[in-house]
Amino acid sequence: MKRARDVLNRPFAPRYLKLILQGAVVGLITGCVVSLFRWIIDHTLQILFVWYPYLNEHKLYLLPYILFLLCLSLILGKLLKKDTLDLVGSGVPQIEAVLLGQHHLKWWPILWKKFIGGLLVICPGLFLGREGPCIQMGGCVGLGLAKTTFKSEPDEQKLLLSAGVAAGLAAAFSAPLAGVLFLLEEITTSFKPKVWLTALSAALTADLMTLVFLGSTPSLFLKIAPTTKMIDLSVLLVLGICLGLLAYVYQYVLLDLDFLYSKIKFLPKRYHSVIPLLLTIPLGLFEPKILGGSHDFISYVIALSQNGQLWTKLLGLLGLFFVIRFVFSMVSYGASVPGGIFMPILVLGALLGCIFGLTLTHYGLIEPKQYLSIVLVSMAAYFGAIEKAPFTAIVLLTEMTGSLAQVFPLVFVTFVAYVVNELLGGRPIYTALREEMDFSTIK
Repeated sequence: MKRARDVLNRPFAPRYLKLILQGAVVGLITGCVVSLFRWIIDHTLQILFVWYPYLNEHKLYLLPYILFLLCLSLILGKLLKKDTLDLVGSGVPQIEAVLLGQHHLKWWPILWKKFIGGLLVICPGLFLGREGPCIQMGGCVGLGLAKTTFKSEPDEQKLLLSAGVAAGLAAAFSAPLAGVLFLLEEITTSFKPKVWLTALSAALTADLMTLVFLGSTPSLFLKIAPTTKMIDLSVLLVLGICLGLLAYVYQYVLLDLDFLYSKIKFLPKRYHSVIPLLLTIPLGLFEPKILGGSHDFISYVIALSQNGQLWTKLLGLLGLFFVIRFVFSMVSYGASVPGGIFMPILVLGALLGCIFGLTLTHYGLIEPKQYLSIVLVSMAAYFGAIEKAPFTAIVLLTEMTGSLAQVFPLVFVTFVAYVVNELLGGRPIYTALREEMDFSTIK
């Protein structure tokens, strides 16, 4: 008869100890890189909120600022010249291609160029997320350490690259669980212990660095009041259907951007950034808080929608904000620049949540204190349907906002939106973007 000592592993000899320790190192370095990246972006955007009101009153400085943005575009074009394929967009499709053996990543040049390139376009206010560059930079850190420091075998190189992905997202949003779930649900689509253990080790240490350097406040704190009354199921169903339909529209337009930008013949692809950079000026003069990813804008529209203004006026303003954010998010992402889509999607989801929440409150279909729950649910469902990653969406919004609210509405609406997008023919967005890049034809 076998005893416990015959079945259990030998003490102090875990199978994955080396990988866990290596993952922790990847997370520490990724956390430091991403914390600096976040700090620069956050403080630069605060400067923009002061700069544009000043520019409104001193139009004389418009010409120098236009020249400054043209210089940024020129510098970015030089950065993109040799590594355009690796530097444009979020970097997630490129990471997926590496893990599938379709592509090779030059980790050091991509790491520093993504860092600088991301700052050049996100800091002036383009509607791009910081998380895409953070994910790719984390992958580069993991791959670089695996090759140069740990001298890992090819399989373990991919494992540490994956851990860097989780660490990058964890540090971008101070959301370690979401970082790991995103890796498992969206990229590796597997739940092997050595993958998630290494990734969790990296995500935790990366998040620790953000806590040290940036503080412990959730990156998008929402104070949602608890309520015992359940939102009507038919309301949640309609909300999920609407969000699923709009998620499909987002995917369709995003995947047509390369085709649309290809019609611009007078400007080389690597200098397409000049278009959205110059468009930031009228947008900033109209409302500077609309610029950027942007956590600040979500807080702004939530506060705006709760200030008791006339319902129709608020609804019209939020609708205008949604159109501007949707169109300029596409203009920004399609311009062959480094930047992600996570935060732009969440901003659109928050705007939809405000619009739905105000309407439902106005007609007495929900209680006023359930308004913020609708905003939270809308962000999660819209994001989960577009990314085709519902578990990541639910956990990410929970960690970002520091609030779970009612679990059932969150899960139910996200599920409905996901299914609707699936029925319409939607695809996991990064998989679709990778296929559009067609790495199989690149040698």
